[in-house]
Order: sequence, then C-alpha cells, then structure tokens
Amino acid sequence: MEALVLALDLVGTFVFALSGAMVGVRQRLDVFGVVVLSFAAGNAGGIIRDVLIDALPPAAIADWRYVVVSLVAGLATFWRYPTVRRLQQIVLVLDALGLAVFAVSGALKAVEFGLNPLASVLLGTLTGIGGGMLRDVLVAQIPTVLRAELYAVAALAGATVVVVGQLLGLPPTLVTAAGAVLCFALRILAIRLGWALPIAG
Repeated sequence: MEALVLALDLVGTFVFALSGAMVGVRQRLDVFGVVVLSFAAGNAGGIIRDVLIDALPPAAIADWRYVVVSLVAGLATFWRYPTVRRLQQIVLVLDALGLAVFAVSGALKAVEFGLNPLASVLLGTLTGIGGGMLRDVLVAQIPTVLRAELYAVAALAGATVVVVGQLLGLPPTLVTAAGAVLCFALRILAIRLGWALPIAG
C-alpha cells in the first residue's frame, strides 16, 4: 500500500507541477517564480492532507524526490515552454490524470491512517484539488475547481470508489485503478462535452 501511494503521489506531483509551471510562464514570472508555482501546484494538496492526518513532516518536504520532480517539471517548462505549449491538449489530459492519481492516493493514505470513510473521501478530494487551488490563488485567479467542468466532482467520485472498495475488502490495486479511471473519465468527458454544474445567477 505504501509503495502504491508513493508511486501515485510522484506521478501526480510531476503532472500538476507541469501545470503550475505553465501558469507561471503565462503570467511572465521569473524562473524562481515558475519553480515556486510548480512546487505549489504539485505538492500543496499532499502537504495539506499530511498535515491534517498528522503524517509529519509532510512527504513532499521529507522526501527529496518530491522536490526534484517539481524542480524538473518547473525548469523544463521554463526553458522549453514553446514545446510544452504545443502539447497543451496533452497537458490537459495529464492534468486530468494528475487529478485522478492524487484523489485516489489521498484517499488511500487517509484509509491507511485509520480515518473514517467520509473523512477519507474528503481528504482524497482535497489532495486532488489543493495544489491547483493554491496555484490559482498565487496568481490572483479564481480557482479552476470553482468554475471548471466537474473538477472537484470527478475527484470526489474517484476517492469514493477507493474508500468503498476498501470497506468491501477488495484488492487495493483494483479499487485504486477503478477510482482513477472513473475520475479521469469524468474529467475528460466534462472537458470534451462541456459538462458542468449549474452556475449561480
């Protein structure tokens, strides 16, 4: 279980770090600003999760691999932004993948630490959306999670599958894959088909 959570976390960190770095370059930040935004987007959700479940120090700070993955994503985007920008549609898909892996890894870690099912679902969702929220706040934008098509809802669905599967005693790898696929599919379909929750007003 621990190895699975780590692998998912590192994949999600890299993908979200790329999205954070892209926002930083578009906002004309310097290289330090781009790397900071990259780290924030890639790790904030996991740090918040670890603090809330008292898994201290947070993995993103205690384990050098999180920092290196974020740094590589940030610098690669800064120096090769035109190339990354041409792959924007792929980055959108990778963002959906990052959301999926963070949502399920967050739920898995919460379950592993003995949290109740509702708290585990909420922490899985928060792990998925936390980095993107901080990224957007740092550049004074309305967080994507509050306005995009089924972003938080997709994370909530993926985390729920993981927690329910754990309650039923199903194999962790199976429920993790199922939760990630559901979250990813919902996010991609929402982007392609314009699915969204009702808007105020």
